[in-house]
Amino acid sequence: QVQLVESGGGLVQPGGSLRLSCAASGRIFNTYAMGWYRQAPGKQRELVARIRTSGSINYADSVKGRFTISRDNAKNTVDLQMNSLKPEDTAVYYCNLQTGGFGIQYWGQGTQVTVSS
Repeated sequence: QVQLVESGGGLVQPGGSLRLSCAASGRIFNTYAMGWYRQAPGKQRELVARIRTSGSINYADSVKGRFTISRDNAKNTVDLQMNSLKPEDTAVYYCNLQTGGFGIQYWGQGTQVTVSS
């Protein structure tokens, strides 16, 4: 089994920054990608950023230029640096790990990010 533990959420003013971190542990084989998703109240969970083991990265259009994802393949960690935060970034952020082969997805417990003055 794989466990994902997130940290770094909190309350920040508009224009501020936060850094989310996620550490994966357990029986991890053939990781295809790690990333971050978010879910705001009343909305569906959406991709924020994802980085494949190959190094290729996808960002949601809404966060391009403001968020940066990074990953340490050896340590199975993934971070999300969030700058110039906006109230619409408020959501629960979930760490995600997808395996190769069958594409099994694992999720963290989620961390709340609130952007408000």
